[in-house]
Amino acid sequence: MNHHPADDADGTGDLGAGAPAPVDLLGVGIGPFNLSLAALADGVPGLDAVFLEQRTAFRWHPGLLIDGATLQVPFLADLVSLVDPTSRWSFLNYIRSQERLFPFYFAERFHIPRAEYDAYCRWVSERLTSCRFGHRADTVHWDESRQAFEVAYTRLGADGAPAGRGTVLARHLALGVGTAPHVPEVLRPLADDPDVPVLHSADYLAHRERLLAAEHVTVVGAGQSGAEVLLDLLRARPRGREGLAWLARTPAFAPMEYSKLGLEHFTPDYTRYFHGLPQDARDRLLPGQWQLYKGVSADTLGDIHDELYRRVLPGGWPDVVLTPGVAVTGAARREGRIDLALRHTEEGSAASLRTDAVVLATGYAERPVDALLEPLGAYVARDTAGRPLVDRDQRLALDEKVGGKVFVQNAERHTHGVGAPDLGLAAWRSAVILNALTGRSPYPLPGRTAFTTFGLADAHR
Repeated sequence: MNHHPADDADGTGDLGAGAPAPVDLLGVGIGPFNLSLAALADGVPGLDAVFLEQRTAFRWHPGLLIDGATLQVPFLADLVSLVDPTSRWSFLNYIRSQERLFPFYFAERFHIPRAEYDAYCRWVSERLTSCRFGHRADTVHWDESRQAFEVAYTRLGADGAPAGRGTVLARHLALGVGTAPHVPEVLRPLADDPDVPVLHSADYLAHRERLLAAEHVTVVGAGQSGAEVLLDLLRARPRGREGLAWLARTPAFAPMEYSKLGLEHFTPDYTRYFHGLPQDARDRLLPGQWQLYKGVSADTLGDIHDELYRRVLPGGWPDVVLTPGVAVTGAARREGRIDLALRHTEEGSAASLRTDAVVLATGYAERPVDALLEPLGAYVARDTAGRPLVDRDQRLALDEKVGGKVFVQNAERHTHGVGAPDLGLAAWRSAVILNALTGRSPYPLPGRTAFTTFGLADAHR
């Protein structure tokens, strides 16, 4: 049996004489994607896998688990079902274990509440013995003599303080460090000040009462998170004294593409097509596809309109301003309030908006792994923009001197397209990784997944 980091009673590993054999796979980060990999790896006989996460428990966007908010993908986009629906780690098996299968059946829900998805993932993470929380991976080295990656980690206490350090060897790595809230540069000084009510939507629920007490609140960003925050605030504020503004850079508060053929952009077929395009073509294509993954569900837009219309019925318009096509070009704190400098991208006009609080639904950026991989930097191949090259099997392109494989998840939009952050591709991508890792097919995958033929090269199908 191989030695795992958490097996060290004092949190200190020893790679000296008599060091144990490397684990087959070490995962860094336990978000939905690496948790999917851990769940499917559990079904591969003889595969020794360990996953490290610095947090003390699984949490999925806790600040946005708003009452009534649902996933934008069907429940079949769980950790395993689209590859192995018989897995004990499926959402349906979770519901069964909670003795809720009949209520779920009668509820006829294809899209489940976000809070239920979060609870499901936590249920899986608490039962997979490969998941080790409270362990932060610090650096990665390639040990040529052992033909393994040497990963230094810090064991963290419940308060987040270091409680010990150690190392572990792994033949292969899977990086799933996720994304971090993105705060526009012009708003960063205010967002960094804890006394100023400028916050990212990722922290919305923690500050909800403070926002409800503010006389005027501005939501910046037209994606699903911005829409859900606006709707929640709107429903909780008094009629005629809503004091809300919703601003967005996009030219419209547009619905997310949800036609059945449009959704085929989130199939393995499209991912393979996108990966085969030249770099300049991929870079031109991605910005124009924002409505595939940055739009708002039609149901949420409908709920916002219904709530606004309900407030019109007694007479008069609600105190809510919805303005797309607007960029925030500056921000300052004056006399206890916040002044936002605005520019309309189509008119070219400028204006200022005084508000009491700002919620930034400005999305998420891929967490850089440069610090973690710095010792491997010379071995990582990059494109002309300095981004790591990722092959079709989710592997970083590494110098042949490195004998192990490094797989990445949700850090490859530039090579794999709009499906990179999509939960619906989690199980498929995990299966691709495990098939490439083992050199066989523990999870056979279909040769075709879309009715659409992307590109002429595949027209012969």
